[in-house]
Amino acid sequence: MTDILARRLTGLAGIAAAVCFIVEVPLYFLYSGPPPDANVLTRLLIGIVALAGLILFVTGFGELVKQVSPAHEWVGTVAFATGLVYATVTLVSSGLEAGAVIATDHPIDPTITVSGTYILYGSIGRLLLTLFLTAVGYGITRAHLLPRWTGRSAYVLAAVNLAFVPSLFFGNEPARFYAANGWGSTALMGALLSYWLLAMGIATYRSAAGRTPAPAPAPALQS
Repeated sequence: MTDILARRLTGLAGIAAAVCFIVEVPLYFLYSGPPPDANVLTRLLIGIVALAGLILFVTGFGELVKQVSPAHEWVGTVAFATGLVYATVTLVSSGLEAGAVIATDHPIDPTITVSGTYILYGSIGRLLLTLFLTAVGYGITRAHLLPRWTGRSAYVLAAVNLAFVPSLFFGNEPARFYAANGWGSTALMGALLSYWLLAMGIATYRSAAGRTPAPAPAPALQS
């Protein structure tokens, strides 16, 4: 795959994932009590599609680092691995929540009722994103892959996620800012990731415009 095509596909994957995340997050705030099943399943489905896009984005990012700077391939591998694990953990959480909603004959709030998921969404997800964003920031700055602001923003967002890792010690009340499943450690972090990913996707796609296509191989001379 050419560098230009890889950048465009990676950028499009990031944009698609970000748009889905941006649509998903407000659905968590439509109801003050247990939401109807349709709301929960809709937001989970949108989130699943977004995570599929995220997997494509992290895969493409790893390949771009490898192409642009082979010496920093290991950074791209770390970004790919941690991004993939984050997506996998979140997909497991979504599956557990969807299963609980489908199996229950009355509306429930799975962010509270399904107790294990808010640790996966919260502290575990925050730590995985810290590693992922740090690797992305390092890969961008060392390989000069994208504009400098993209690497700096990854570092800043990594630090913010790291600050929410200890939130598992502060209960499980979604209305609280700093709790295991509080709106700060889950919804706010999700929103920040969404808009950062949108900016990254756009920057990655636009970076293809400044690349020079690889020259076609010269025809072989016949004796």
